[in-house]
Amino acid sequence: MAESIAIRNAGKEYPGGSQALREVSLDVEPGTFLVLLGPSGSGKTTLLRCLAGIERVSEGQISIGGKVVASGAVHVPPERRNLSMVFQDYALWPHLRVRENVAFALRRQRISKSAATGKTLDMLKRVGLGALAERYPNELSGGEQQRVALARALVADTGLILCDEPLSNLDADLRERMRVEISSLVREAKATTVYITHDQAEAFALADQVGVLERGRLVQAGTPEEIYAKPATPFVARFTGLAGELEVRVLGRADGAVEVAPGTSARPLTVPAPMRIDAQSALMLVRPTAVSLCDAGNGDHHLAGTVADVAFRGRGYDHAIDVAGHGRLTGVFARTRADRGTMVGLRLDPAGCHIFPA
Repeated sequence: MAESIAIRNAGKEYPGGSQALREVSLDVEPGTFLVLLGPSGSGKTTLLRCLAGIERVSEGQISIGGKVVASGAVHVPPERRNLSMVFQDYALWPHLRVRENVAFALRRQRISKSAATGKTLDMLKRVGLGALAERYPNELSGGEQQRVALARALVADTGLILCDEPLSNLDADLRERMRVEISSLVREAKATTVYITHDQAEAFALADQVGVLERGRLVQAGTPEEIYAKPATPFVARFTGLAGELEVRVLGRADGAVEVAPGTSARPLTVPAPMRIDAQSALMLVRPTAVSLCDAGNGDHHLAGTVADVAFRGRGYDHAIDVAGHGRLTGVFARTRADRGTMVGLRLDPAGCHIFPA
């Protein structure tokens, strides 16, 4: 049965005064796939370890399935929290065969040896390792070892699965295939899942909900679409993918929007503005999807620049454009190639432009 999670003002301070978590509050509904996203040092691993019971919170409270498991007076050990973990380094027993590693998760359950063997072999078949049950971990590839770790987490049939950057040691192609497998298998298990990563593309592809952490604080939580379309802070916008940043002149203000001039062009742009912008200039953060190339000579553009670099991406080309007075915009996609050194026009889509005070 999937577990709910309730975190209230959780903090974690290490000896010496280092504050790893600060006033984190979050609710996770049963069956949700939550991804905690942030750079190194943001607190995501500490939060996961506090959920698991490996670390104690210094303040606040954590509840799993409606039961308080961590607070100032309470610390329920990991084995009593009804959870499983998938580790970055797989954490397999080197002296145990694949089936024995997976069956190890069933040792606390009161089931017969034959029933445990049946569940183990069934789970290995589900993750595509039925033929490798008698091998040892050192006889497996990285992707196969990660499947063993996933099978061990799933076979216990807990209500909560915690994943500590499980794909970071894999190459790009295998990482994508394993991402799909993890997504389908944990959703099939109907468990609540908390998964940490520093890769925003991986977070958006996996998550029902994303929590973005910065320096120990949860700065925004929402669906991938909400995080991408309405970043709460410049940090969230930057960490979830930008083409670049432009300082723009504010020409006018209306309800929930501002009219700006992004360049010397006379063509203005009206951009949604969830916060009040009082100054005569503002910072506009631009998503790669908000920039398109056009002919620099027709006047129907917001900016003009010179192609600094171009990279073939299979379905088309990514361009880096140097814009006088604004620096460089990267990841500008076009179906056709614009050669290095070419002058191009740039059209901006307001939906992918995010305004913040300068």
